[in-house]
Amino acid sequence: MHEVKHLSIYIDCVPSDVYEFASNPENLPRWAAGLASSAVKREGGLWVAEAPFGKVKIRFAEKNTFGVMDHDVELDSGVVVHNPMRVVSNGNGSEFIFTLVRQPGMPEEQFAEDAGAVEKDLRTLKEVLEGRSWMDS
Repeated sequence: MHEVKHLSIYIDCVPSDVYEFASNPENLPRWAAGLASSAVKREGGLWVAEAPFGKVKIRFAEKNTFGVMDHDVELDSGVVVHNPMRVVSNGNGSEFIFTLVRQPGMPEEQFAEDAGAVEKDLRTLKEVLEGRSWMDS
């Protein structure tokens, strides 16, 4: 069994808008600096980006009506990390939820740093979406 942290943030947008933006891998550099610090390019069935920790290959869940945006991230080492991610309705807006799984052998400090990076990305996503500027691009 692995330790997990469920990180979430309220976003004052309807879930369909949050899903439309956040499920598009090409938008990752606009809000997910912890995963994509460069343009995300499609290579076959995968998306490839430069992350702060090296080149990554990303495979997202198929488009769906449930708000599921799970994705697997393959590191240069070949290790694949599964990242559960969801958007659900919360009143007039949305709750965006990311489940961070502590990887085997990961020191507590690194797990805390990863959680901080995800929280920062979630705050950026909220700012982008609530600013509505993404709708113009």
